Amino acid sequence: MTDRSLFLRALGLGDFLTGVPALRAARRALPDDEIVLAAPEALRPLVDLSGAVDTLLPTGELEPVPWHGDPPAVAVDLHGNGPESHRLLDALSPARTVSFHGDGPDWDPDEHERDRWCRLVSWAFAVDSDPDDLLLPAPAPSSLTDAVVIHPGAAYPSRRWPPERFAVVARWAAALGERVVVTGGPAEVEIAHQVQALAGLPASAVVAGRTDLVELAAVVAHARLVICGDTGVAHLASAFGTPSVVLFGPTPPGRWGPPRSGPHSPLWRGTTVGDPHGERPDRALLRIRVGDVIDVAAVRLEAGRSGVIPAGRPPTRSSG
Repeated sequence: MTDRSLFLRALGLGDFLTGVPALRAARRALPDDEIVLAAPEALRPLVDLSGAVDTLLPTGELEPVPWHGDPPAVAVDLHGNGPESHRLLDALSPARTVSFHGDGPDWDPDEHERDRWCRLVSWAFAVDSDPDDLLLPAPAPSSLTDAVVIHPGAAYPSRRWPPERFAVVARWAAALGERVVVTGGPAEVEIAHQVQALAGLPASAVVAGRTDLVELAAVVAHARLVICGDTGVAHLASAFGTPSVVLFGPTPPGRWGPPRSGPHSPLWRGTTVGDPHGERPDRALLRIRVGDVIDVAAVRLEAGRSGVIPAGRPPTRSSG
């Protein structure tokens, strides 16, 4: 009988994508196991693209894991430092539990998210892991290809650069002749239209609230450039090797930033870590000027016009 090993990461888009390198290392360490990932159902398309997971077990954040059958051979906490997530796994009576707890390695709050989970998996299974092993095959292109993607939203106000600044950048890109699209989730439609109106873009430039995860992934994977804050779309750009300019604050890129080897430009003007769940834009984020963003965006776009192929950009996935 095949052993079933459970990995808990019932979090959001960016959280899953930063966990992909660790999941791939675990896949190599446990080649004969069924790798089960407890994560939200909405992430299924990207879970399938990762090639690291056999079974997605739909689970909400810090909700009981709906496990059936014999207890897991091993249960790995890729959620956090507990104790809530530890208790969820303990309730399943796994033969072995792996976590930053008890006999596990020490938790480092300043460690990059990809490095953290790779370190845990390497410690648990004596396997080499590569935090930069995060590239996904690109979905088939949609009608929105070769665009400059502006994504002004973020989960919390402290991570949202002002929409009027995004609008200036969008207007600049459009003046260069670039196709500009403004993305966002259903809760970000208003801010997307605010950016579009201030930038003088047509209403059709707004695709916020009109794309599911697969469609959003296709837009990002086939974009010329992504300009956004520290949010899930930034991690999509990293996963597809799409050039990006990512605005950080209140959390520095040393914790959640893109890989240094990719075609990405993280911007950070902070000196201390702020509150990522704050109710107003972080001061470090506000120190990033429009000119700063345009300067680095111009470099990224020029590289594309010159035919420079970003190192490690994954191949396009065929529609078949």
